[in-house]
Parts: sequence; C-alpha cells; structure tokens
Amino acid sequence: MTPEQAAAASRAIVVELGEAYTRCPTTRRRARLLGISGWAFYVTARGGALGAVGSETAAACLGFIAPDAVAEGWDAAARVVAPREVAEAGLAECCRWGRQHLADAPGVNRLADLLHRAVAAAEAHGLPLFAAWRAMPVPDDAPGARAAVGLHLLRELYLGAYLLAVRVSGMTPLEAVLAGAEGEAGAMAGGWPRPYPPVGPLVRRRLWAEAATDRLVSSAFRALGSAERVELVDLLTVTHRRVRAADGCPPTGH
Repeated sequence: MTPEQAAAASRAIVVELGEAYTRCPTTRRRARLLGISGWAFYVTARGGALGAVGSETAAACLGFIAPDAVAEGWDAAARVVAPREVAEAGLAECCRWGRQHLADAPGVNRLADLLHRAVAAAEAHGLPLFAAWRAMPVPDDAPGARAAVGLHLLRELYLGAYLLAVRVSGMTPLEAVLAGAEGEAGAMAGGWPRPYPPVGPLVRRRLWAEAATDRLVSSAFRALGSAERVELVDLLTVTHRRVRAADGCPPTGH
C-alpha cells in the first residue's frame, strides 16, 4: 500500500472518528461549565489552538464554517474565556472520550502509536491550525486517550489539506460543502445563508480536490512502511465499526 493509497483509504474514517468526541453529551456539558453555548464551544475548541486571534483569522483557518457563524461563536466565547483555554478543555474531552470508548478497542496501543508517528511526520506548511494543534501538549497518555488525540490531529490535517485543495480547484468552501455528502444540510449546519449555487458543475472539482488532499496528506503515511499502512487502515476500520456499533449506528462500507 502506497502512502497516497493509505491516505485515501483512511480519509473518511478519520474525519468521522476524529470529531466523534464533539458529539458526546458529556463534551457538550463542558460548554456549560465554561459558561458558553455549545456552538461557541465547538468553534472555539477547534480554533482556540491558534490562541487569541481575531474571528476573521479563526474563520480563515476553519474554512468550511461560514465566517459570520464563526464570529458569532468565537466572539461570544472570547467575552467569557480565553480561546486557548477552550481548546485545552476540548482536548481534555477528546482524551476523556478516548478513555471511555477506545480503551478496549483491539490493538489500541498499536493504533495510537501508528497515528502519532503519522501525525509527527506530516508536512505542516500552509496548515496553521494543524500545526497549532500538533504543538499542544497532550494531557493524558492512556492508550485510548492517545488514540483519540491521534485521530483528532489527523482529522485536522485532512481538513486543512482539503481546504487548500478546494481553493486550488477553484471552488469556494461553501461550494465544497454543497458538493459533499451532506449537501445543503451541511451548508445550513455550517451557518451558510441561502441562496446556494447549483451543485452539478462542482462534483468533478470536488473529486479532484479529494485526490489532491490525499496527495498532500500522504506525507504523514510515508513515515510508515507498506505493511504498517495496511495495519493502520485495518485498525481504523475495526475501531470505526466498533464505535458506530456502540452508538447504535449500522456499519458502513469503510
């Protein structure tokens, strides 16, 4: 398995698993403890690794969320708590979720090791949010926590690379969301106002952008041997099915 093939095979699973902790009710309760809304927590927990930047900078790095929606959550949180503190709280919730949901997963130690080797080897040029997250200290070294953090970091790598690829393809972030699996529902969830452009002409560009994303992310998988890449994809697949089964979701084709 080549690095690019490993990136393509891992992409959908990592993007889903890497944000699974954000959907946990316990994570959402952390927002109330900080005195902010769930939306403010979500936006600032992701972008807060950048520090006390303006909402415009956070929106530029988050990319696929409408700038006005980012500003609404970011500015509301900033009036109560520092962005970095919210990011640290989000990372703690990621670790907590990993301990609870991944600790008993088959091969979790190996999964965590392979993920962190890949993340450490990834090229971060042009990916400020990924670089900021990679530089944050991990507060928990339990196997499940390390695996969850590795998934989160690799997800930020994929999303940052996809944002670059989308812009090079000539699409706007909104167009990329519309051309994706969630379509208009994803655009509404990201705070993008109507009217929306037609999707048909965008599909080919989205496919190109996804292939370019895999090429960019493949730098992470070059740190692993061919057999290790296969092993990582297998471990991700098993973990994905296990998490979805625990959530009551039917297995997918991943």
